[in-house]
Amino acid sequence: MEDSEPLLAARPEERRRNGHCRWSTHTKESKMVEDFRRRLKYFFMNPCEKYRARGRKPWKLMLQILKIVIITVQLVSFGLSNEMMVTFKEENLMTFRHLFLKGYKDHRLGSYALYTKADVYDHMYYIINRYLNLPNLTVGNLAYERADGKYTPLSVCQEFYRNSSIDPGNETFHIDPRIDKDCFSIFPRQLLDNTSLASHVNFSLDFKSLLSVSMYLTLKTINLQTVRHHELPDCYDFHIVIMFDNRAHSGKIKVDVKNDVRIYECRNWNVEGTSDKNDYLLLSFDSVVILACFTSLILCMRSVINGIQLQFEFNIFFHAYFNKKVSWSDRMEFVNGWYILIIVSDTLTIAGSALKIGIQTKYLTNYDVCSILLGTATMFVWVGVIRYLGFFKKYNILILTLRKAFPNVIRFCCCAAMIYLGYCFCGWIVLGPYHDKFRTLDKVSECLFSLINGDDMYATFLNMRDKSYMVWLFSRLYLYSFISLFIYMVLSLFIALITDTYETIKHHQQDKVPVSQLQAFIAECRDQPESGRYQTDEEPASCCLSPCC
Repeated sequence: MEDSEPLLAARPEERRRNGHCRWSTHTKESKMVEDFRRRLKYFFMNPCEKYRARGRKPWKLMLQILKIVIITVQLVSFGLSNEMMVTFKEENLMTFRHLFLKGYKDHRLGSYALYTKADVYDHMYYIINRYLNLPNLTVGNLAYERADGKYTPLSVCQEFYRNSSIDPGNETFHIDPRIDKDCFSIFPRQLLDNTSLASHVNFSLDFKSLLSVSMYLTLKTINLQTVRHHELPDCYDFHIVIMFDNRAHSGKIKVDVKNDVRIYECRNWNVEGTSDKNDYLLLSFDSVVILACFTSLILCMRSVINGIQLQFEFNIFFHAYFNKKVSWSDRMEFVNGWYILIIVSDTLTIAGSALKIGIQTKYLTNYDVCSILLGTATMFVWVGVIRYLGFFKKYNILILTLRKAFPNVIRFCCCAAMIYLGYCFCGWIVLGPYHDKFRTLDKVSECLFSLINGDDMYATFLNMRDKSYMVWLFSRLYLYSFISLFIYMVLSLFIALITDTYETIKHHQQDKVPVSQLQAFIAECRDQPESGRYQTDEEPASCCLSPCC
């Protein structure tokens, strides 16, 4: 920016030769440049400096501090409620496994599976009888579902290939790949033993063509534990599916229990000694959160728009007065990334709070969506605290390092990702059939990422023993090369990239060398916030850029 004054002096000289400007033009133009420079310096001040410069209270700063408190309180409140709901669902799923799977143990290793025809029939009859005798067996508040005054039946459906003929002894088979489905239903209150049940059902399985047997049942219950936390209990419908999976036709039929939950408000309820006061307080608190976030959203959007407008003015001003183009990095300085983060956080919080109000009033049951919105918003709010730590010099160098290193880190990660994906696909194809950690592509990625961080190395090597010699030898070459490449080279280069950026920023701060045209231009303004030079209510709408101003 050393040539800025010669440029300014040359422009009035040219105008005097042309006869278009008076001698006072240079004074007016210099004053305009200083005013615009002072305006830029004020724009990049922190809230405390702006308060000393113009006496304007830092409303956005105070609002962000308030948001941190109320959003965190809201998240904790919803997190406790969500935890009770998830725990209730998981414990009921474990209950269903113990009730309907014969001989099920919590500590069972591997999947629950059957290997003989007699076991399959025996387990099916066992499930049906347990379902019919459920009120006399369970210690929970489980009940059958009723629709139009009738109980919802247990449905048993088998899927099998159509017109199949398989003879492994003669090495012949004939299969129609189309799949047929056959079902029957059993209503509650039908107390049948195994013998009468077999004669009543008249259900047979052709295991050579059988793909799966699915048993569907619906049970109802009420989550009463929320009463202790002053919340209205919800009613639950558990749609349970018990599947006997024979798709592999390997002689092993896997058995699994899955459930789909519907949560809704109970029709008739009464909790002694309670009132709607707690519900109104929670709804009012959520409304306050929405109002605070909406106010913050408006203020931050206004600041972003003002920054973009000032950026365009600076670009035109710099080109007109100094005949230079403003670099893209300097133009992006006017777009405050922290405000963008706050805008995203406020949007997520408003959406999550609206969902939370719907859940509390029992109109919605999207617990997972609400938890994701509120959790992400709270994370962004706390990350935004770093902006205010940046007002202190020793903290600011860390923030500047992250911002400066980010583009290079992204480029470096894109290059490293190509090597990483190559190892992922190779490990999945070659080691997947022999190693549980490489069985699927997402498991491979998780395993390799753990190896980069030095986790679970020995167990990964150990699980490849007792395999074929060729696969074992390949696994050693694969694992040793990956660990050596990523830990000793890629990870070291990644750390060096950030360290080099840190040293560069530290050197610039110690020498106080402006690192951009924008900073050099603003640095020429020596007015301190307490000088009183910023005490003005007039904001120039635009700079006078005409040669004959």
